[in-house]
Amino acid sequence: MRAAGLAFRVIAPADDDIPPPHARSFPAVAKRMALRKAESVAARTRGLVIGADTIVVCEGRILGKPADAAEARRMLRLLSGKRHRVYTGVALVSGERRLLGCERTEVTFRDLTEAEIRRYVATGEPLDKAGAYAIQGLGAALVHRVEGCYTNVIGLPVPLLLEMLEGIEESLRFAQGRLRGEESRSP
Repeated sequence: MRAAGLAFRVIAPADDDIPPPHARSFPAVAKRMALRKAESVAARTRGLVIGADTIVVCEGRILGKPADAAEARRMLRLLSGKRHRVYTGVALVSGERRLLGCERTEVTFRDLTEAEIRRYVATGEPLDKAGAYAIQGLGAALVHRVEGCYTNVIGLPVPLLLEMLEGIEESLRFAQGRLRGEESRSP
């Protein structure tokens, strides 16, 4: 967000939502989780709140944050040599206004050896990451191809966020104009 020129303050949500392992609509799950985070923070502070939540989906299963090293190894074995999807839900909350969006990116892992998986898990990096990898860290070595928004895989799709911020800014300007008695007119 700094790179996009946005001033911000980080406030942790009250709880960390755990995604269901199976779902009908992965974008809906990501958006719901992002909204819960944003509303949790909005209840304790004023101003515009941005919430985001990322899920990794492989073979129809949501891969959340691994509970331990053994689960991280299982996730990485599942992802090895395969294509998977990364969905990040983004929620903007300002007073009573809510704006939701979701970005999807396709990521293909290269074939990983058991030794590579064990070495990577031993770094500790995958233990607090959805899908057990961090593309912006050592996990970059696991990835063969990214199709779509790279920042989405990191956990915040910056182009989508900027688009949403423009949308909510216009919505807030319209609402302020209505409060002052101004009317919106179409040409």
